Amino acid sequence: MIDRRQFEELGSRLNEMLRNSPAQDVEKNVRALLAAFFERFDLVAREDFEVQRKLLERAQAKLAALEARVAELETRPAGRNSP
Repeated sequence: MIDRRQFEELGSRLNEMLRNSPAQDVEKNVRALLAAFFERFDLVAREDFEVQRKLLERAQAKLAALEARVAELETRPAGRNSP
């Protein structure tokens, strides 16, 4: 039966082999290719998208409030512009 120390040693040896293997270079190359792909298609990160979505929602709410205010002001008789 393998004891804990042997298991940890095996894990550390595997990690060392992976760090020194071409797999690390392949991963870097794939990441670079994906980054270039996303940049070329003007894709954005989810976080940036969510920030813009929240800003748009706020702008739409302000616009709706302003439209309601304009409609209210348009229905008032002339000369009564106090809120």
